[in-house]
Amino acid sequence: MMLKLWPGTSLLICGLLSEIAGAFVGINVGTDVTDMPSASDTVALLQAHQITHVRLFDADARMLKALSHTGIEVTVGVTNDEVLRIGESSSMAAAWVNKNVAAYISSTNITAIAVGSEVLTSIPNAAPVLVPALQYLHKALVAADLNDRVKVSTPQSMDIIMNAFPPSTATFKSSWNSTVLQILQFLKSTNSYFMLNAYPYYQYVQSQGIFPIEYALFQRLSSVKQVVDPNTLFHYNSMFDAMVDAAYNAISSFNFSDIPVVVTETGWPWFGGTKEPDATVQNAEAFNKNLIQRVLNDSGPPSQLGTPISAYIYELFNEDKRPGPISERNWGIYFPNGTAVYPLLDGGAGKGFDNSSAVFCVAKPGADPKKLQSGLNWACGPGQANCSDIQPGQPCYSPNNLQNLSSYAYNDYYHKAVGMNGTCDFEGTAIITHIDPSYGSCRYTGSSNLSTSSLFPPTPFGPAGPETAEASRMLLPCHLGKILAILLTAMLLKPNAESRS
Repeated sequence: MMLKLWPGTSLLICGLLSEIAGAFVGINVGTDVTDMPSASDTVALLQAHQITHVRLFDADARMLKALSHTGIEVTVGVTNDEVLRIGESSSMAAAWVNKNVAAYISSTNITAIAVGSEVLTSIPNAAPVLVPALQYLHKALVAADLNDRVKVSTPQSMDIIMNAFPPSTATFKSSWNSTVLQILQFLKSTNSYFMLNAYPYYQYVQSQGIFPIEYALFQRLSSVKQVVDPNTLFHYNSMFDAMVDAAYNAISSFNFSDIPVVVTETGWPWFGGTKEPDATVQNAEAFNKNLIQRVLNDSGPPSQLGTPISAYIYELFNEDKRPGPISERNWGIYFPNGTAVYPLLDGGAGKGFDNSSAVFCVAKPGADPKKLQSGLNWACGPGQANCSDIQPGQPCYSPNNLQNLSSYAYNDYYHKAVGMNGTCDFEGTAIITHIDPSYGSCRYTGSSNLSTSSLFPPTPFGPAGPETAEASRMLLPCHLGKILAILLTAMLLKPNAESRS
């Protein structure tokens, strides 16, 4: 099945998944989908919307390969079944790291391993092996000299926290004290972070009207609906902030500090059954739009104002094979064919949004590096593309990797040659998109956007790929000194239910 990037349904994520002043919004990619798009199509969708952080629930080889040379930061997942085995065998942990991390990290920007999914609440019998699994995986990363690049943590649900409101009274449930203490000791010693799955939707539904819907959706509260912690007098403008602060206070109750909280899952279902009246398109759109704006404010919750909150939206696609209530199958932002359930950002964010009449020719995700290099050389040479803007120091030079450079060169050639029967093919390494890939001061040929000042190109946090240096070496001296650059269209999301295992 070919996933289509429909104009007019783009998510315009203004840095949504880009790292802006430290905070980022990422997306979860679940695969319980009947017509799951191919890995290459999925990555093309991510790039088309400039999503720079992705969490996978496993370590699917096809996805890891498709994500190569994109710069997208990837969190790979150890499944709950694997936790049981890895926690009992250091050799199995080493084999897992070698197979799923070390084998890809030279070209795929893997930055974290999420060990299990809400293990303490979904498979409590695995608690005794959870911490050993963390330790064995970290030991394997140390042996592979990857421990500074790849962090290890374990996502937990809000269900392990009691007395979550007011946040100042939050503690971990006493039945988990021993395990949680060991987890926190591990995170502190390895300079990692606490992974929290926080769903205001569930907390709002369970509160049965105690909290106003505006509080759950990040919307402005009237003067008579203000939410205040009576012990600290902190005002909470959103349930999301209160939940994150509850986690910080629970961590503090064990006398730990400086362990950041990253929200690995959050979101809102857009459709539900007759007993799920709050699962609507309007609420889902409001929640995720406001979440993005809140994260990009680059501030922390009231008790940790200097620690920005990063979050992963749940989720990219609707997982129609999930069991449970109807809402469980309707958290996605996209349908499998690439059309958006709702426009996540519809214009105000100020980044290169879609132009229904504009067409751009960019490098295909996962394309063969040798063919990309050949296409780049040809476009900037015989193809007479204007590659001056991708020279060092010019507005489109960064990020300096082969796929981005090729995209800029391909597009410039295409717009000049299309009237003379020129095509967007380049030996199968190019694709057409209606999403404007322009960013910052880098303007793509054919763009009608005069300013996209709030768009930041994704920063390559790991190896840009072996072709990066090769591209620079071959292109700098190449013909007329023309080179290349761009940033592909790619960025966005994911969340899991309160007890998604």
